Amino acid sequence: MEEKEKKEKIPRQPMPEQEPKVRVRNYKEVPFGYSPETAMLEASRCIQCKNPGCMTGCPVEIDIPGFIARIKEGDFAGGIAKIKERNLLPAVCGRVCPQEVQCEKVCILGKKGEPVAIGRLERFLADWERSEGAGSIPENEPSAETKAIKEPLTGKRVAVVGSGPSGLTVAGDLILKGHDVTVFEAFQIPGGVLIYGIPEFRLPKAIVAAEVDYMKKLGVKFECDMVVGATVSVDELFEQGYGAVYVGVGAGLPVFMNIPGENLIGVYSANEYLTRSNLMKAYLFPEYDTPIIRGKNVVVFGAGNVAMDSARTALRLGADQVRIIYRRSREEMPARIEEIHHGEEEGLEFHLLAAPLNFIGDSDGRLTGVRCQRMELGEPDESGRRRPVPIKGSEFETECDTAVISIGAGANPLLTKATPDIQLNRWGNIIAEPETGKTTKKGVWAGGDIVTGQATVILAMGAGRQVANSIHNYLIIGW
Repeated sequence: MEEKEKKEKIPRQPMPEQEPKVRVRNYKEVPFGYSPETAMLEASRCIQCKNPGCMTGCPVEIDIPGFIARIKEGDFAGGIAKIKERNLLPAVCGRVCPQEVQCEKVCILGKKGEPVAIGRLERFLADWERSEGAGSIPENEPSAETKAIKEPLTGKRVAVVGSGPSGLTVAGDLILKGHDVTVFEAFQIPGGVLIYGIPEFRLPKAIVAAEVDYMKKLGVKFECDMVVGATVSVDELFEQGYGAVYVGVGAGLPVFMNIPGENLIGVYSANEYLTRSNLMKAYLFPEYDTPIIRGKNVVVFGAGNVAMDSARTALRLGADQVRIIYRRSREEMPARIEEIHHGEEEGLEFHLLAAPLNFIGDSDGRLTGVRCQRMELGEPDESGRRRPVPIKGSEFETECDTAVISIGAGANPLLTKATPDIQLNRWGNIIAEPETGKTTKKGVWAGGDIVTGQATVILAMGAGRQVANSIHNYLIIGW
């Protein structure tokens, strides 16, 4: 008990980061990361529970006490190796996973104080490995290290459709199990939503590229500019000799509010806005002259992580004022606490309990404002959050030259329309067995946002882990 109390007295180590006034006009990563000394001190806070709740809170079941113990001892190579037993994307997860509602939420130290900074420690190890070159796989294959971590080749081929977090997880797991894996990506570079959806200041493109490069060294092949459902069909993949197909295309179809004026110039879906900024490199202006409206007075509708990414991107594109308009209260905001905090530091304004009625434009069809209505919270709805109810006579107008709609995303129907024997639910998402990811089409699995709807990176990875095990069993012993 004395040891536990001693550890509880060590405060959670803060993460050094850029000053708000500096970072709001650049795209460099906001947090700088832990130093080795700080990481070891934070790791020493872990009391190494006999029945660690943190592992049950992790969708991919990383041995969290195991890698933290190695950090405490200064064995960073051992720590990153321990993580990669269960997760081949540690630099990504350490940055964008909502640890505060998963592994850290159930950390026993959080009952009386602050939990161990599990996500920051995971990021530290991934960054240390990348900077030191430790644990990386040499270019010349086959290497002794590759042979040590990969199972014998099975001769079975797997097609993975989509290179987002679930697709990369499936590919990484199956390549280690000895299968031949090819990932098909619609865009020109791998990474999926990690590339086109998450801004540079939150997840640098070089981080994603390094994780993908690790997969390539393991033997995963990537075919880009390949739109499965148009360039090639699922049935044609089987004809080409693939024994199993995984569909992890995400939820890339924008959801609009269906109010008047959404077709005005200056109204974007968050999907388009972030893709233009991230994939089309608007953030590298003037080197890249990406066609995007650099509004001075921007409103963003929604309060999830994508909304926060859009709003903080608008600031960095030169906006003087950026407002989040959300129909519920602060307690219901789904964005990560850290993202809300960073946004507030950077100058975002939050207009809560308000919802749009219609957009206003000028004679040239350009956005000039939005008409909204005040809301109050009623009884909880199916999401468990209190339902917003309009207040009569509370309408108001506010000026804006750019609006970003970030209220969710749906399933892109391109692949599923071309594959009619894959059954869908009423929202257009693929119906798949919860435990295995099997679809109604033999030999086809699905997971991530195309099944669940828009969710988090780590949940998509958790689904990928389950699917990979099911595909492996199918290829070895049958459906």
